Amino acid sequence: MARTIILLAGPSGSGKSRLARVSDLPQLRLDDFYRDADSPGLPRRHGMIDWDDVSSWNVDAAVTVLHSLATTGRARVPRYNLSTSQAEGTHVVDVTGHRAIVAEGIFATYLLQPCRGAGLTVVPIWLDRPRNLNFARRLLRDLKEHRKPPKVLLRRGWALRAAEPEIRAHAIAAGFRPMGMAGATRLVGRIVADDDRP
Repeated sequence: MARTIILLAGPSGSGKSRLARVSDLPQLRLDDFYRDADSPGLPRRHGMIDWDDVSSWNVDAAVTVLHSLATTGRARVPRYNLSTSQAEGTHVVDVTGHRAIVAEGIFATYLLQPCRGAGLTVVPIWLDRPRNLNFARRLLRDLKEHRKPPKVLLRRGWALRAAEPEIRAHAIAAGFRPMGMAGATRLVGRIVADDDRP
């Protein structure tokens, strides 16, 4: 069975993980493909690793796993700890019995062309929500989860807020469809209904 991949992109804090959770579809957390902090050649900004630069993330590994999930239904995936900036072992993702899978993360926009080039069926969604809401949700979440020191989170959050229009334009140019939470939920719901079909 060839499975459909829902690529769920959007700014950090826009609600991608929440939508993926309530979808009742199996999910692939694209944050698990970040490179370890001690990897050579990581991008830097303001004297720190720039985790918002796609070169801090392993695109090829993510495409390989998505291909395996779409075609075989199983893949071994890193288990990444954002607070330590390091993979801590692996786990198996098994989507056997499902016709679709949600892959969500800030770098999902970089997966559309490679996945289609590999012959995979992809539904690309850009979760389009107000910048100030994204900023507030992201900051509250990251402080609660102790992802990084508060000063780093504030600086990063403000920079991401400023960059959102450019990131959105890149996503739409890449082929992503901008949708609010309600529209995206309805579209994913239709895919879930098909997934539940005998």
